[in-house]
Amino acid sequence: MAASAQARGTGIAKRSPEYIDQKISEGKAVIAVTKEGEWVGFCYIETWEGEYVANSGLIVAPAYRKSGVAKSIKEKIFALSREKYPNAKIFGLTTGLAVMKINSDLGYEPVTYSELTQDEAFWAGCKSCVNYDILMSKGRKNCMCTAMLYDPADHFEPEETKEDFKKNSKIYERFMEVKQSRFLKILKRRQNSGGGPSPKSMFRQIFNF
Repeated sequence: MAASAQARGTGIAKRSPEYIDQKISEGKAVIAVTKEGEWVGFCYIETWEGEYVANSGLIVAPAYRKSGVAKSIKEKIFALSREKYPNAKIFGLTTGLAVMKINSDLGYEPVTYSELTQDEAFWAGCKSCVNYDILMSKGRKNCMCTAMLYDPADHFEPEETKEDFKKNSKIYERFMEVKQSRFLKILKRRQNSGGGPSPKSMFRQIFNF
């Protein structure tokens, strides 16, 4: 999972093999395999503050990517989360438009970071992400990721969130591109000049738009 995240240029909360094994033993994971038993993909459930659930560590074997497996895993882990924790708010952070679409199809909505868990253990997991400095410079109120939430007590139907994503997908895509391009341009200019603004000043420039 860590290697996959590094290849994508993002980050992921690194977990030990023992931690993953525990999730599987507790029935809090979805494992995708072929009929022959070949491993295809994986995702697991984490709980925070007894009120929030995150579907974490989604990974698909390279040979099976872009085949719809990720969507199937997300659907299964979402259903498992609803079964085990029917009253919990299910949330996720993503930099990918494809994952945003999958989440929207399930009934997730884009939200501000303030609507997510404030459990320190969850945010500590972001330390292994390449964008962690950006997150902290914004007081954990903004970053390169888009926050999405499914609240069983107050939510739109999947048909509505799916239609909303379809209508606004270009806006979401452009917003992600702007955040990423501004960060990269500022960072590159700073590296080329051998100086430039301080990191905090640089991060303020990125998000002041």
